[in-house]
Amino acid sequence: MGGVDVGSEGGKKKATNAEINMVPFIDLLMCTIAFLLITAVWVTNSRINADAQVPGPPSPDPLTITPPEKVLNVHIGESDFALVWKQGATVVSEIRIPKTSQQAGELVQYPDLEKKLAAEWQANANHRDPSDKKLDQAILHTDNRTPFREIVAVLDALYATKRTVKLEGGDKELPVFNMTFAAR
Repeated sequence: MGGVDVGSEGGKKKATNAEINMVPFIDLLMCTIAFLLITAVWVTNSRINADAQVPGPPSPDPLTITPPEKVLNVHIGESDFALVWKQGATVVSEIRIPKTSQQAGELVQYPDLEKKLAAEWQANANHRDPSDKKLDQAILHTDNRTPFREIVAVLDALYATKRTVKLEGGDKELPVFNMTFAAR
């Protein structure tokens, strides 16, 4: 057992000597050491080899890398639309169209945008073959402050261009673009 001697001061007061029980301290120390040793063993056992060995015979052909598909980015601006075809990070083409709308009551339409989208799809589309069921990708970039009816008018213009796709049940007319949004 360990002890603490505080000494005595000339006999005026009785000396205060206290003994500290060291057994709980030693138990705690031994548990901590055991925990650290077990953890160190588990860490080394849980490692795996992460090398590039693929099972099977090595392939004589090098991997063929397919380039990314072209994607149409439609930017809604204050006074115009920008149609930007991108292939990965590379800009393939960019066209600006003035924002001229036709209004039928509360409905807004962009006929110039609709015609230009059809022409751009004919010139730059990835999926034109009737047996190809995949749609071309279009991303609509707009500001959060853009009125909803303008966004709907642009979506209507994007979905106006259609193509025939051969399916098991017969031919079907589908829009040429699959849409996603990007808000600023």
